[in-house]
Amino acid sequence: MAVESSRLTIVLNHPDAELYARLIGERFPRVRTISAPNVERLELHIAEAEALLAFRFPVEMLDNARKLRWVQFSTAGVDSVFSIRDRAASSARATWIRERGITVTNVRGIHGDVIADFVMAAVTMLHWDFRQFLREQAERKWNPRFVAPLAEKTLGVVGLGSIGATIALRAKSAGMTVVGSKRDISVPLKGVDRLFGADALKDMLPLCDFVVLALPATRDTIGLIGAAEIARMRRDAFLVNIARGSVVVEPELIRALQTRTIAGALLDVFEREPLSQDSPLWDMPNVIATPHVAGSPTSYTERVFSIFAENIERFLKGQALNNVVDLQRGY
Repeated sequence: MAVESSRLTIVLNHPDAELYARLIGERFPRVRTISAPNVERLELHIAEAEALLAFRFPVEMLDNARKLRWVQFSTAGVDSVFSIRDRAASSARATWIRERGITVTNVRGIHGDVIADFVMAAVTMLHWDFRQFLREQAERKWNPRFVAPLAEKTLGVVGLGSIGATIALRAKSAGMTVVGSKRDISVPLKGVDRLFGADALKDMLPLCDFVVLALPATRDTIGLIGAAEIARMRRDAFLVNIARGSVVVEPELIRALQTRTIAGALLDVFEREPLSQDSPLWDMPNVIATPHVAGSPTSYTERVFSIFAENIERFLKGQALNNVVDLQRGY
């Protein structure tokens, strides 16, 4: 059913709430917006919201959102909505949201290219051991070495959604052998030489020189990479995590890196962010740690708004929204 734009109220629970308010006002002058960048403002206005733009939403406030029909996240991951460490609570929350008739959407599709750039840079830096080059430069040491072409290496992608599929294509364009793990392997995926089902991850890991984690944080993926999975990787293999820190059992990874069970890692995400100052990951010679930046393209707000505005248009016309999240799966 179409919505009269003069009656639509969108609450903007986002650090850039004022900017989004201006962009909405320019394109949809009859839509009412309320800036609520912090918890206090959100608590004050959540009862007025028919639609909500959120970065990380304090889901307990849904009890007071009696008019809410749509939540648009400015991220691809929506794990802040679900208790991913508690399967029963997560399932109950998904059921509750669905029964209230609330549609949840995300901005998947805007991150793929920049994350693929990041991953290929990560793979190159790990393969050539650029950290060692920088240490040698600082010490004015001249140590030439021979390195195999990336085209002789195998890259494995765990999670072949829009981001993982883009990474696979980029690695394939570099001449690499690409293998991947996903739920549904019935349909071939361009750029992937061999597909493994989610239950066959243990068979894929020993084949890889580089393992890239590109899957969402859900109740099914939390702790997916633990001691047993790391033990299946080769000693000369590298791990690249651009997914979520919760996908990896961090103490087990730290132990493997310390004992050189695997060669090294580039980590953009961690169990706790910012990474604690006393974490051993800061000082490990075989680790590159970055501050959750892999999916941060320039003009991020404008990219989000292109999806958000299209969905506002569709919402006003009573049409199905784009990028709807499967509440049971959590992505």
